[in-house]
Amino acid sequence: MKARSIPARTPAITPELLLRAYAAGIFPMAESADDPGLFWVEPEERGIIPLDDFHLPSRLARRVRSDRFEIRVDHDFEAVIAACAESLPDRDETWINGRIRTLYGALFRMGHVHTVECWREGRLVGGLYGLALGAAFFGESMFHRETDASKVALVHLVARLRRGGFRLLDAQFKTDHLAQFGTRELPRDVYRDLLDPAVADEAEWWCWPAGRTVTGREALAELAPQPGAAPEAD
Repeated sequence: MKARSIPARTPAITPELLLRAYAAGIFPMAESADDPGLFWVEPEERGIIPLDDFHLPSRLARRVRSDRFEIRVDHDFEAVIAACAESLPDRDETWINGRIRTLYGALFRMGHVHTVECWREGRLVGGLYGLALGAAFFGESMFHRETDASKVALVHLVARLRRGGFRLLDAQFKTDHLAQFGTRELPRDVYRDLLDPAVADEAEWWCWPAGRTVTGREALAELAPQPGAAPEAD
């Protein structure tokens, strides 16, 4: 991962400062869950998931259509960020520390941070959270406790962003996991050319009303290719 790291170990970081940082193309991380400090990150190559060219594998589309998971939005932010911060067999360390949880909790209460959650039989089994600013959405972290749960949450996120008129879905970095959805890497200056107008624009997170359950078929309808578009191969 190539990125420019800028120390941010002052306790004066506020939710308002975080919003300005995102608008400038940088975001905070911690070295580990136990490290109280933060540092700013500005990737040389920025990962984005194209909203108008999202690649949906056919097997995942069938999973979404099955409605195996109940989708809830902004239902339990604390549970989602706690799950994203958990240590896993293949991930001993996490960049989500106490300050991250406090700051993003405040932004959640301000209406800038959102979650998409997958529930089954009363249990939270997967989901993601991120930050909305103008018509840009910055994906922060995702997790799953059941197969495909985080992927289904991502599909529902993209459907909501498209329906709500968002222009940019920032993935921070291109990973093997995200590459399957068409994630691209853009040089810093090219990314900024997309970021500035997106942040200055307006979009509607609640394009589906709060509390309304969105079915898999409804989400897939938002992702249907435009007439005349060539189908993608899986």
